[in-house]
Order: sequence, then C-alpha cells, then structure tokens
Amino acid sequence: MTHHPQAPVAPVEAYEPPYYAAVFTTVRTQEQSGYSETNARMEDLVKDIPGFLGADHAQTPGGLGITVAYFRDADALTEWRTNAEHRAAQKRGQAEWYETYTLHVARVERSHGFKRA
Repeated sequence: MTHHPQAPVAPVEAYEPPYYAAVFTTVRTQEQSGYSETNARMEDLVKDIPGFLGADHAQTPGGLGITVAYFRDADALTEWRTNAEHRAAQKRGQAEWYETYTLHVARVERSHGFKRA
C-alpha cells in the first residue's frame, strides 16, 4: 500500500473488539515494475469490502515494509483473501516484487487509542 504525503499522518482508530488484524511484513526485490499501480488498485479494491476498517503502513530505511489491515469480522477478511484480483496480485508479488514476506492474522481482543487535544 502506498504512502500519501498530502494525507495527515494518523493511525487507524481503535474499534470495539473483537475484530481482526492482518499483518503483512515484506522485503521487496529490486524489480518493482508495475508495483505502484497494482498497489494503488489493491488499496481501492479493499475499501469496497464490507467490514474493512482501514490499514496502517510503515517502511523502515532498511527496506522492511509493514502493512496492518483491520477487518470487522472473519467473513470480511475471507472476502479479501479470496478476491480474484487480490489473488492475482499475490501471485505477481511472489513472482516479481517480494524477496520475502510473512502474513500474520490475529483476532483483536483489546483496543484503545489516544489523541492529543
């Protein structure tokens, strides 16, 4: 998922549990042809999933990328996981864009936030 410099920097808000978090951690290859366009399409596509709550993204200077996507329930997560366009992007990612990645899916049992007034 992409970095939007014009958007304010803020984490996804805390929601009433339970909900799900999918943590996608990556190291990309040098070959990134088509990645930005596909990534933008995936960002647009996931927003259409009922139950998608949002996503946080971070990139370290050393190249480790982390995306945490939040879903209201397991059905929403399954809909995203099985989406045909998303599956095609995953296959292309394995073939071209990722040196390595991990995916962790967790049920969120506790959630809270803070925002300075």
